[in-house]
Order: sequence, then C-alpha cells, then structure tokens
Amino acid sequence: MQQVNPDREITMNTSNHDLKTKHCKPCEGGVPPLDRQEIDHLLKDLAGWILVGNELVKAFDFSNYYETMAFVNATAWVSHQEDHHPDLEVGYRQCRVRYSTHAIGGLSENDFICAAKIDALQTSQGA
Repeated sequence: MQQVNPDREITMNTSNHDLKTKHCKPCEGGVPPLDRQEIDHLLKDLAGWILVGNELVKAFDFSNYYETMAFVNATAWVSHQEDHHPDLEVGYRQCRVRYSTHAIGGLSENDFICAAKIDALQTSQGA
C-alpha cells in the first residue's frame, strides 16, 4: 500500500468506503493541512464535492423545505458524533455544506471523512 504522505495514514488505496468507516481525530493545530496531492486523491471519490479555496464544498438539492431541514438535522447528528462541524448555508430547497479544519487553516482528513458520511446520509434518505 503506497502512502501519499508517509507522515499520515492516507494511502493511495483510501476510498470513499474507507472514509465512511473512519472516525475523525481531534485536531488542535500543530499539523500541516493536506497538500494538493492528498486532497486530489481523496476528492476523486467524493461525487459533487469541489475545492473552493481551502474548503471542501457541495450543494445538496431537495424537493422541499422539510427535506432540506431533515438533511440539516442529519448533518448535525454526524457532526456531533464526529466532533467536526461544517459551515452550512440553508435555503428553501438547498443546503450548501462547507468543510475546513480551521485549527490548521486548511483541509484535514477529517473534512473528507465527514463529507463521505454526509454523502452516505443523502443516499440513505433518497434525496
């Protein structure tokens, strides 16, 4: 298994399925953000997520406000379980999710773990 960065546990074989089963590790700073090679590797398995500056971003569309708010609440539950919280922009039929690890000023594996878990939620809700 070839590592992208030997100082991290991210490997070339890390997939969306692997991310969904991982748990976030506390990040209080002191570690560098992911580099572009690591970001590109992890991003390839996350459909619809894009890199905007130092953030991982995706807009989720819904049929109505109730579905949007159900998704927001499910996202809050995942965030609480992982102790890693996104910025959310909520509209009538859309929620835009933005992940970044503020303590390190960029992206960490935690952002990708949560993005994969949020994608799994949306799939299970059928949205």
